[in-house]
Amino acid sequence: MDLKDYIRGIPDFPKPGILFYDISTLLRHPDAWQVAMGRLANVVRAYQPDLLAGIESRGFLLTAPLALKLGCGFVMLRKRGKLPGETVARDYALEYGADRLEIQKDAVAPGQRVVLLDDLLATGGTMAAAVALLREAGAVVPAAAALIELAFLGGRARLDVPFSALVSYDA
Repeated sequence: MDLKDYIRGIPDFPKPGILFYDISTLLRHPDAWQVAMGRLANVVRAYQPDLLAGIESRGFLLTAPLALKLGCGFVMLRKRGKLPGETVARDYALEYGADRLEIQKDAVAPGQRVVLLDDLLATGGTMAAAVALLREAGAVVPAAAALIELAFLGGRARLDVPFSALVSYDA
């Protein structure tokens, strides 16, 4: 099954010149969703994770069910001020500004193996910051994965862990 057949491209969203890859069309197709989860499970299982970490918010859509499928725990990396309790934070640069990711301070035990997931890898800034944040929280990060990679933006080069994507777009 070619998962690209279930991902809709929406031009000029969220602003002119951007082609948005909409995974909602894949999520609402049960066979494609099952295939995507099965393929991600095969990729991630090889790294023997204790936990899976998802990046807010579409990353949660992949990570939570995958963690359940693999028998792992699930931890959330969220934007500033969204998590209760003590947090560890990481500021990072975006194309047009800056942002911050946070994780609860007690979410990861020192040395736990945590595979990072998101829906899409573009320029790599968010995912690289997430890897650094997980390490700061005490995790060992053996790999990262995404449903979609925009290969033409070169985000993979910013990561210092193995990275896999189920679907890649070259332009």
